[in-house]
Amino acid sequence: MSEPRIVASSTAARALLVLLASSAATLAVGLFVAPDRVADSLLIAAFGVLTLFLGGLVFLAFHYISGARWSHAATRVYAILTKNLWLGGLAMLAVIALRRDAYAWLPPEGEEAGTFWFKAAWLSSTALVVRAAIYVGLWSLLAAAMVRNVRAENADAQRRNRVLAPIVLLVFAPTFSLAACDWFMALEPMWFSTVWGAYHFAGLATSTLAVVVLLALHLRRVGFWRGAFTDDHLHDLGKLLLGFSCFWMYLWFCQYMLIWYSNIPEETAYFVHRTQGAWGPLLLANVAFNWVVPFLVLLPRPAKRSATVMARVAAIVLVGRWLDLYLMVYPSREGAAPRWGVWEAAGILLAVAGGMYLIQSALANAPSDARLAPAATESASPGSPAAV
Repeated sequence: MSEPRIVASSTAARALLVLLASSAATLAVGLFVAPDRVADSLLIAAFGVLTLFLGGLVFLAFHYISGARWSHAATRVYAILTKNLWLGGLAMLAVIALRRDAYAWLPPEGEEAGTFWFKAAWLSSTALVVRAAIYVGLWSLLAAAMVRNVRAENADAQRRNRVLAPIVLLVFAPTFSLAACDWFMALEPMWFSTVWGAYHFAGLATSTLAVVVLLALHLRRVGFWRGAFTDDHLHDLGKLLLGFSCFWMYLWFCQYMLIWYSNIPEETAYFVHRTQGAWGPLLLANVAFNWVVPFLVLLPRPAKRSATVMARVAAIVLVGRWLDLYLMVYPSREGAAPRWGVWEAAGILLAVAGGMYLIQSALANAPSDARLAPAATESASPGSPAAV
């Protein structure tokens, strides 16, 4: 009996490579034509892909800490994403090094530099690059260790992962919060939000779950799991996606409401810019894609058990994720109206083609014994996913 095809055909793989090369070449030209817009586009693309792989590590850690049996099948997808984290980290490091001058910070005119000595030192271009290297290095080391233990598929390796899982989360929480502030909040250094790290985590969680849903449905469709991924598993992923979508909305509203209520000029400037002119409809679309659609569509039980509905909602959430990042970056650099053109489109294509190619490569290298029968899912002990 022949093995199911889980990777793209050679023609599709070549198409991905052509798309990846052409978008990269376009952005390379743009570095000389429109460097600011290309730098912003690359920031969104690199961070979006990195957070998907980092999200795989986080959900892998959640699985081992909780010891949940239902997530056994989905854990294999988490590990496939985690395996590519170091490559996403290298891409992010390259972008930060490329655009480090965009973060250079000086005190406002008339203020003494000594008053802001810590912020000036913290947001210096050298410090930003050094911290980015530390974040990526820690994440990559932990990801490599967890994936290695997953592939070992023995009791000792699984015990090591149960020890590593809380360490992953303890390292992830502060480093990811600091990275979100370094790479996005620092674009407007006079503005701040106390829930910024948690808000970015919510975006990471929803986008990662959306990709997991799409990958799981694809693997089930081609017979990779021989029925190990059932409608019950899809239902559980749907509940998680709905829950984290509501969590994203809760943090978005908390941030907006408290800033609106306090009405402090240094804080309100961020949202004033994003609610005026053509930015306003994009802000509403951001809320619609990231919360309104998932909330209304996924509330009924049958919707969470429908592959078609779940795939469509997952795609909408990923569009919302890009729009969320776009609204974090571009209003601080553009004027009264958003700009859209070849540089922004090339950034999206680079992220999509690059992410798909890395995931397909990981799937191609997955050993055949990862294709579990349904009975194996039920009998597996907590925290023991198949090899990736």
